Amino acid sequence: MTDIAFYHLQKWPLEKALPKLLEKTLEAGKRAVVMAGSAERVQALNTLLWTYGRDSWLPHGTAREGNAEDQPVWLTMDDDNPNGAVFLFLTDGAASVRVAGYERCFELFDGNDPQAVDAARGRWQVYKDAGHALTYWQQTVRGGWEEKG
Repeated sequence: MTDIAFYHLQKWPLEKALPKLLEKTLEAGKRAVVMAGSAERVQALNTLLWTYGRDSWLPHGTAREGNAEDQPVWLTMDDDNPNGAVFLFLTDGAASVRVAGYERCFELFDGNDPQAVDAARGRWQVYKDAGHALTYWQQTVRGGWEEKG
């Protein structure tokens, strides 16, 4: 079964949290697929990963650039895995029927949006019923992560 971690974003928006999690992914020698909710969001994340820090960028690609097999991070709105990733990041409420094909799945949701929280609760139950290993992470005041029961 897949390890699925829910990340309840409260202090940081996705644009600040996602690059940090992807940095850790690459440091661990893993590949990632990031699923977004729209083509516009994929393009915004594409720009973000080139510019999120003054001296930082993350190697990544999208269907527009092609060559998925060469990209350690693949940004998409499609439920596919063209770069052979073992980590899946779901943003904007995106859902995948391929979760079981990944080692880890990261569900990132806006904890300040009641609809996003309700949707995350629903996905938690679906994953639990399917037998996946679940963890729940909430942001601390300093922006770090604390596992909650």
